Amino acid sequence: MEKVDLALCLAVDASSSVDFDEFGLMLGGYGAAFRDESVQAAITGGRRGAVAICLLMWSGQGAQAVAVPWARLDGPVAAAAFAEAVENAPRLVPAGATALGEGMAAGLALLGTVPTEATRLVMDVSGDGRHNQGRPPGPVRDIGVAAGITINALAILNEEPDLLDHYQAEVIGGPGAFAMHTPDYAGFAEAIRQKLLREIMGGAAIA
Repeated sequence: MEKVDLALCLAVDASSSVDFDEFGLMLGGYGAAFRDESVQAAITGGRRGAVAICLLMWSGQGAQAVAVPWARLDGPVAAAAFAEAVENAPRLVPAGATALGEGMAAGLALLGTVPTEATRLVMDVSGDGRHNQGRPPGPVRDIGVAAGITINALAILNEEPDLLDHYQAEVIGGPGAFAMHTPDYAGFAEAIRQKLLREIMGGAAIA
């Protein structure tokens, strides 16, 4: 795989708090974002003109699976193919507890195996519940930050209205790290579009 501007691991909550319809809205939101012209322009706007992306699903302890392996996106065709792969991905992990720290650790491991050189390494955590099983997220976050990885988060507030606070305190870290929120899954597609733009552009302002 040729060098890229960004290696981005999408770490997606698939625990029992995410029902069938919400899971569909989440993956559909990612698909719509990668078909968006502004996101596609950002993907090719860096010095190397490409990013590497993968998608990881996680739920309880020991339940993490790569749903879409590392892919190099260098234009609309590759972005659309990735969008289709995400939208068609089966739910590979059993519904269960929210082992957020375990999911983050799996995401960091994936970033350690990205098959190319990347200028920046970022993990994008999306979910609707706070950690309730396994390794706590804070120390996992610290390991990632020490390795030069930025961890961002999108909190979906339909289950826990104060989840953003948990993500800000325990999940995000590294250069330019940020957390965003959406009130529900209906707003997920637009929220993830804006989040991906910030991540791909390295935190630059978005119109």
